[in-house]
Amino acid sequence: MPNSILVGAQWGDEGKGKIIDFLTDEADIVVRSQGGNNAGHTIVIGGEKYVLHLIPSGILRKSKTCVIGNGVVLDPVALVGEIEGLRKRGVKVEKNLLISDTAHLVLPYHQALDGLRENQKGTKKIGTTKRGIGPAYADKASRTGLRTGDLLLPDVLKQKLSQRLKENNALLKSLGAPALNAKKVIADTLAAAEVLRPFITNTVVFLHQALEKKASILFEGAQGTFLDIDHGTYPYVTSSNTTSGGACTGSGVPPHRIDKVIGVLKAYTTRVGEGPFTTEDDALSDRFHAMGREFGATTGRARRCGWFDAVSTRYSVILNGIDELAITNLDGLDGVESIKLCVAYRLDGKVLDFPPTDSDQLARCEPIFTEMPGWMVSTEKAKKFADLPPKARAYVKKIAELTGAKLSIVSIGPARAQTIRL
Repeated sequence: MPNSILVGAQWGDEGKGKIIDFLTDEADIVVRSQGGNNAGHTIVIGGEKYVLHLIPSGILRKSKTCVIGNGVVLDPVALVGEIEGLRKRGVKVEKNLLISDTAHLVLPYHQALDGLRENQKGTKKIGTTKRGIGPAYADKASRTGLRTGDLLLPDVLKQKLSQRLKENNALLKSLGAPALNAKKVIADTLAAAEVLRPFITNTVVFLHQALEKKASILFEGAQGTFLDIDHGTYPYVTSSNTTSGGACTGSGVPPHRIDKVIGVLKAYTTRVGEGPFTTEDDALSDRFHAMGREFGATTGRARRCGWFDAVSTRYSVILNGIDELAITNLDGLDGVESIKLCVAYRLDGKVLDFPPTDSDQLARCEPIFTEMPGWMVSTEKAKKFADLPPKARAYVKKIAELTGAKLSIVSIGPARAQTIRL
């Protein structure tokens, strides 16, 4: 398998975890390069459901190495909980997991500040998961963050953490919030450090040595293109680069060693949290929620749902350099009689082929739809592309045509076996 970056081509929740799990069979190493435990990747294997937040999805495949790269912000206590949860279910987490020594830490004061600031925004809230991701990246940018390398040095960690707790407790008090129990935070972090210490290393060196040995690397994106801090629907975004370029800066692997970019997208569109959503349709949301679908793996929040948006996805294709498309959740449209696709936007009388970068302008855009007939039969048991109903095949081919990338994978259910490779 060529070295490949897998990115979400929409607003996250596209089904990246399942596609990563499917592709990992052909890869040697799986790398997470950004985000934190605000991500939630769901994989179903043999009827068992796994939800991963920090550990790459490749952990569920034997003889694969998983890497948490330098671009990730890592909650040490949450990661220990994830490791222990997997071990209890019989999943090996030993030398097959490596953690960059320069990844930044998410600590309890980040979470406290995240929740406090989000609540204070009132009606102007962003929709953060309140996991402390934004404040952790802010500390990284302001050069005041703690890194996983600090977990290797207990005395240094205790000293640094004590100082940061003193500063952040003063900040929390000034905002009317209670101070954190410094002794407990330090004790919990030191306990997590004991568990995580064997996994921490210079992952840049490891990855380059692996490349020299011709190992194949799969980069697992978290969140989605339009949650990117630079290219998303700002300010309704996450705090990292979720586009393909982030895989290089967040891992230390240079761009010329990347062979392919795969974009994952749903056969319709969803987003969680606040922000403009041009093709949102309440009736479609109600339909999916009534089916028990479209609830966030991390927060449990109901996702906002809408028709497929070719305008935003077309922009995602050029922004990420997407070569191939993996379309998921096609089975969600099995019972829909007439299916809409947004082919352009209208803003102030002008027709747009690409979305405006300003969120206020995007919120004023009106979708221009075309419609295609639904197939009205189940797709869930299809084994190959020819098994899909002709109208379903026509629909996914239309998505590829409208967005300008090659159709590569179609997913028709949550299970690993419900994946069709073209």
